Amino acid sequence: MTIKPLIILPDPVLRQVSTPIETIDADIRRLADDMLETMYDAPGIGLAAIQIGVAKRMLVLDVSKEGDEKTPHVFINPEIVASSDDFSVYEEGCLSIPDYYAEVERPAVVTIKHLDRDGKEQIVKADGLLATCLQHEIDHLNGVLFIDYISKLKRDMVIRRFTKAAKTRGAKAI
Repeated sequence: MTIKPLIILPDPVLRQVSTPIETIDADIRRLADDMLETMYDAPGIGLAAIQIGVAKRMLVLDVSKEGDEKTPHVFINPEIVASSDDFSVYEEGCLSIPDYYAEVERPAVVTIKHLDRDGKEQIVKADGLLATCLQHEIDHLNGVLFIDYISKLKRDMVIRRFTKAAKTRGAKAI
């Protein structure tokens, strides 16, 4: 397993729409393992493949509490097939937007259809932090960031801050 470098805002890669995975083979399973290793190292609770520069529809997550046994999950070609009319608000952060947090309102319960690392179709009904994390990571696969849910004024301030930091590092901007 290899820890991969994270793509950081304002890199335009984060706005790419990821393509479905056609075949689940050893390379895809290795990618899943690398993503989990990268996520745990960051540390984070979720990671979409695009956040390491791979535009494939895969995400990994682990919302287990600190000190509990790790419960890693791999979602290949995840799709939200149902969502509740009730909403919940969580303070979200993102490994690609380090040290910035904002409250985001999302459906409280979602049903996700996906393939697991063995290619078997799974359906997961999620609420709480798991529902929020899944929606956040699926958004990444569609080129959407959690800052897209905050006011334009706040979003523009965040983008300006990260663009300035990227220029200092010599990185490319959105």
